[in-house]
Amino acid sequence: MAVPILKQGHYLIASIQAALSDSDVLQLQDDLVEQVGRFRSRGIIVDVTALDVMDSFASRSLRGIAHMTRLRGAETVIVGIQPEVAFAMVQLGMSLEDVHTALDLEEGLSFLDTQLKESTDGDR
Repeated sequence: MAVPILKQGHYLIASIQAALSDSDVLQLQDDLVEQVGRFRSRGIIVDVTALDVMDSFASRSLRGIAHMTRLRGAETVIVGIQPEVAFAMVQLGMSLEDVHTALDLEEGLSFLDTQLKESTDGDR
């Protein structure tokens, strides 16, 4: 199941609508890394609101996406982690270390706007 990726200004928004197979997660990773370069995106939001379960492979892959896209010049924010998913991740020792998270899409966009403003102010 392909994950739709929308371009919104300088950002890409990937909205995961259902549980993904390992190959779907890898395809999402490849698509995002490629599209960051193609669209010269400065930020990525991965919306996981629809997920009620996140396995260790998906968690590691999201962390990998964030690190790869950061190397390509874009910050990644994971939004919409459900309370039960957060609880299970902590209980199982899974983490999204060094990855930005936000409550929802609105907060994720606000975070990226702040990051983009700070980076352009620092370029002056």
